[in-house]
Amino acid sequence: MSSKKLYRSRENKMIWGVCGGIGEYLNVDPTLIRLLAVILVFAGGSGIPVYIIAALIMPPEPWR
Repeated sequence: MSSKKLYRSRENKMIWGVCGGIGEYLNVDPTLIRLLAVILVFAGGSGIPVYIIAALIMPPEPWR
């Protein structure tokens, strides 16, 4: 059984790779995750601290 791990993406990133990593983990297009993050920013600004915390907590993807 293969266990999936959540990493910041090295290949699919715009800023720190958080949305790309979440998209790869959920098998969803990272653009949808980025749109959700932008919506959270404009819906009260909660997206910015959540993104920064995720960037600090999530480890980078290991080199292949």
